Amino acid sequence: MKCRLLLFLFALLSLPVWGQHLDIKNPGLLELIAADASIEKLADGFRFTEGPVWNKEQGYLLFSDIPANTIYQWIPGEEVRPFRTPSNNANGLTYDAEGNLLIAEHSGRKIARLSPDGEYQALAREFKGIRLNSPNDLIVHSNGAIYFTDPPYGLPAGASDTLGIFGVYRYHKGKIKLLVEDLYRPNGLALSPDERTLYVANSDRPKKYMKYPVSKGGKVGKGSLFFNASSLPGNGNPDGIKVDALGNLFATGPGGVLVFAPNGRLLGTIRFPETPSNLAFGGPEGKTLFVTARTGLYAVELNVAGNK
Repeated sequence: MKCRLLLFLFALLSLPVWGQHLDIKNPGLLELIAADASIEKLADGFRFTEGPVWNKEQGYLLFSDIPANTIYQWIPGEEVRPFRTPSNNANGLTYDAEGNLLIAEHSGRKIARLSPDGEYQALAREFKGIRLNSPNDLIVHSNGAIYFTDPPYGLPAGASDTLGIFGVYRYHKGKIKLLVEDLYRPNGLALSPDERTLYVANSDRPKKYMKYPVSKGGKVGKGSLFFNASSLPGNGNPDGIKVDALGNLFATGPGGVLVFAPNGRLLGTIRFPETPSNLAFGGPEGKTLFVTARTGLYAVELNVAGNK
């Protein structure tokens, strides 16, 4: 304990003067990221970046620019290039076990799948005969089930064919099930390494992160508060969430990327030049944290890899 305290005090003294990339609340943060970690801007000039995902097999990053109606590809050492345009104003992106790209489409109002050979297929597009609002983010369970959120952010003005709820859903084997319907703005989501806990960010009223027990079969139980971020200073709302191999949460929110221990303790915040929206682990060892933040794409190196 004494060694960790000395490390904490040393880190406070050695932080860079500019912006202080780390706002340390607990010395445990320094086990996950170096005190002098630098923020690297990989690309800029976008309109609103979101939904980063790393392709492990091919070694590149995909991310969305929602207003530009484009999914972009970033390959280390090369210029960013369009990957899919138009993208139906894609937001969240992830891969399934077969290497298919799963896409949460705003204007498409659906979850879609793009195979490695380019075959496109709509998956979840309605619930009880009514179109989804504007799917926002998504993750995949090891059993193949897709969990996704459906707030109204991408709904066209004056749309009348709406569900009237902003839910968290599970799509599995052609069937869609509503899991959570009492959040005002469900947004990013993630599973714990053992897949026994589902985390969901609620962007407003209030700004908070929730957790839900998940059964072995993938069913979700009653939720409880993981962390209330309403009183935190800084720009940004709870949005994207990712989990590292140790079960710590990295979540965009007020002030930057918030880092939580599995028990909900806030370890600190990683600050960026722009307000982050979402994030993804990647790189050769899975220890690079890629962050989409308004007009830019950023990266920071960590001491821990993302959850596989």
